[in-house]
Amino acid sequence: MILDDNFQGLSMSFTLGIRREDKNKWERRVPIIPEHIAVLKNRYDIETIIQPSRIRIFIDKDYESAGALIKERISSPFVFAVKEIPLDFFEPNKTYMFFSHTIKGQIHNMPMLKKMMELGCNLIDYEKISDEKGRRLIFFGKYAGLAGMIDTLWAYGQRMKWKGIKNPFSEIRRTIEYKDLDETKVHLNKIGEKIKNEGLPDSLNPLIVGFAGYGNVSIGAQDILDILPVKEISPKIINRIEKNPSNKCIYKVVFKEEDIVKPISNEKEFDLQDYYNNPHLYHSIFQKYINNLSILMNCIYWNKQYPRLITKEYIEKNYDSQSYLQVIGDISVDINGAIEFTEKVTTTDNPVFVYNPINGKIMDGYASHGIVVMAVDNLPCELPKESSIAFSSSLLSFVPSIVKADFSVDFDQLKLPSEIKKAVILYHGKLTPNYSYINKFL
Repeated sequence: MILDDNFQGLSMSFTLGIRREDKNKWERRVPIIPEHIAVLKNRYDIETIIQPSRIRIFIDKDYESAGALIKERISSPFVFAVKEIPLDFFEPNKTYMFFSHTIKGQIHNMPMLKKMMELGCNLIDYEKISDEKGRRLIFFGKYAGLAGMIDTLWAYGQRMKWKGIKNPFSEIRRTIEYKDLDETKVHLNKIGEKIKNEGLPDSLNPLIVGFAGYGNVSIGAQDILDILPVKEISPKIINRIEKNPSNKCIYKVVFKEEDIVKPISNEKEFDLQDYYNNPHLYHSIFQKYINNLSILMNCIYWNKQYPRLITKEYIEKNYDSQSYLQVIGDISVDINGAIEFTEKVTTTDNPVFVYNPINGKIMDGYASHGIVVMAVDNLPCELPKESSIAFSSSLLSFVPSIVKADFSVDFDQLKLPSEIKKAVILYHGKLTPNYSYINKFL
């Protein structure tokens, strides 16, 4: 049942709230699943208020059965969500935990941050929860990779079909057209068997899929590709494959930083930490691989300090209609970023556009001349059940310490696990020391 806002039977001492997601019709994820709501209630004496939703992957009754209260207004001082929260939702002095997308000073989210500051709110961002080595602990990244690879293989199949090339990838559907991840894997296994037995068309051979990056996003994307018959090769031998390729496998190559950039100075050797600290002293060498790739999966963290993987200038000078590179799965989706011609974000129901390097124009879909770009910025929502379960499992152990912490004390005295405390962006409406740099974007 949905309780009215005047309900008084709930102690507010240890209570959390879960906001419904409403960014778009595809956003069905949750930060905490019903099973874990029951754990919080029975083991930690933490009650949950959750807003009703008609699209959430776990229905209201699932939460009610787990002991949650279904209410429109969340009276708890702690609110958990997944995506950004609209300005009119915030209330004074509350603690909010969600992906705020503010740490790069993203201009579209600065009004939201200002509103939270005005109201004296606390903000904890999942993106900054990490261990002592800086490794993220709570993320959807792997599921972005899984969904992004499926959608990219779909795009490649449709693209080749549009070019008049009969190919097994044209049977692949978009992620949202499968019932779940298990059904997707079964179908890809069948397609993999077809490739093993019948081989790929000569015009697609060798089919080389490159992965820029090797983190959680890349791991998820590779997990999908690895269902098919795959042979992994080193970037160093990518040029040799064309001499004697097999048409009964897909070649996979993973690019690390040392494959992508080199020091500007010839007297200097590549050093990973130095690259992170001084990216301006390095330049991209990725162009030497581009013409060998059929598909490129961009899975790297990027900001404007770092060299791009592919520039507009390079692709304009080197593109021709017979180019191997057909599709880019830009999972990172930095507009005009690592892939400079990622001109816009795409959506789950319209996932790709074509960039024409000759005139610089883009056209939705896969049926025009140029390079197809998949740039959906909310890919984990295409696997809402699986991604929510994994996310909630990662978050669960931290929830009691957050909900039971005393947020009235000074920040120096705030007792939270170190992994969580380093993710506190706002405290009592002010930027914490680690995030004071965001002031320049405000």
